[in-house]
Amino acid sequence: MKKKSIFKLKVSSHFSSSHQLRNYNGKCENLHGHNFVVEIVVKGSELDKEVEYLMDFKILKKMLNEIIEPLDHVHLNNVPPFDKINPSSENLSRYIYKEMEKKLEPYRNIEIEQVGVAENVGSWAYYMESEN
Repeated sequence: MKKKSIFKLKVSSHFSSSHQLRNYNGKCENLHGHNFVVEIVVKGSELDKEVEYLMDFKILKKMLNEIIEPLDHVHLNNVPPFDKINPSSENLSRYIYKEMEKKLEPYRNIEIEQVGVAENVGSWAYYMESEN
């Protein structure tokens, strides 16, 4: 069986925000903040014919920073869609995934694989989608 080549790129960034988890019944329901870390992984099988790369890291990181900039130094519970849904790491990772998916539409040969969001060094939430 012939193997298919896949290339993956990962970039990360960060933002600082406060939030409150609604209906939590614990300390996290109180106002508190995090220095969130975000990582995004994209993949594709075709390299650019001129430069021989999947995508410029600078462009990918710029896209990510454009998505998270409105989340930086705000109270997430006041920012759509988190004024309606809980600003959990899971919901943040899904939101960033969906926004990145839109930004990648012009890049037909690249798709988003996953987005991870960490509230602290040892706690990550990942969002990805599958065909199944």
